[in-house]
Amino acid sequence: MSNQRAEGRKLAILAADGFEQIELTSPKEAIEAAGGDTKIVSIEKGFIHANKHREHGDSFHVDMSLEEAKADDFDALLIPGGLFSPDTLRTNDRAKDFVSKFFEQKKPVFAICHGPQVLISANLVNGREVTGFPAIQQDLRNAGGKVKDQSVVVDGGLVTSRSPDDLGDFNAKIVEEICEGKHARQRESVTA
Repeated sequence: MSNQRAEGRKLAILAADGFEQIELTSPKEAIEAAGGDTKIVSIEKGFIHANKHREHGDSFHVDMSLEEAKADDFDALLIPGGLFSPDTLRTNDRAKDFVSKFFEQKKPVFAICHGPQVLISANLVNGREVTGFPAIQQDLRNAGGKVKDQSVVVDGGLVTSRSPDDLGDFNAKIVEEICEGKHARQRESVTA
């Protein structure tokens, strides 16, 4: 029964064209293997296209658009990285609002690689312990984050990771955190 410990938990995966494929598929498989349910949320319905590093990856069906998705309907949120998806999402007000709602509701949020850029643009990093792809670590610092160069960093329901190389540690923490549910320490950023 322990392999079904996330049963009844729902994970929203927020992505747009150009996400890093393994950073969506690997955590998705981990949650589903633990009995949880996942839904891909994007700017519009249809399909989004992955990258595998600099090569084109597969296409993925979008389960819900941001217009129809509500944080209330999910237990946690995953933001995969990649060069293009976070860049698109961070300039979309509906995406930033969707992410912010998870923080307001004290639900776990998971971001890997370039995914934390969405958190930066939603003003959710200040005062938080975080990590990300080495190229964005200075951006995280500039946004007030307390950056740690570790495979996974957990700060009161916010779980961040650096790259696909860290997916083993990241996935283990995702399953653990989604099973724990709401986190009293999850909060929006604090002013310095």
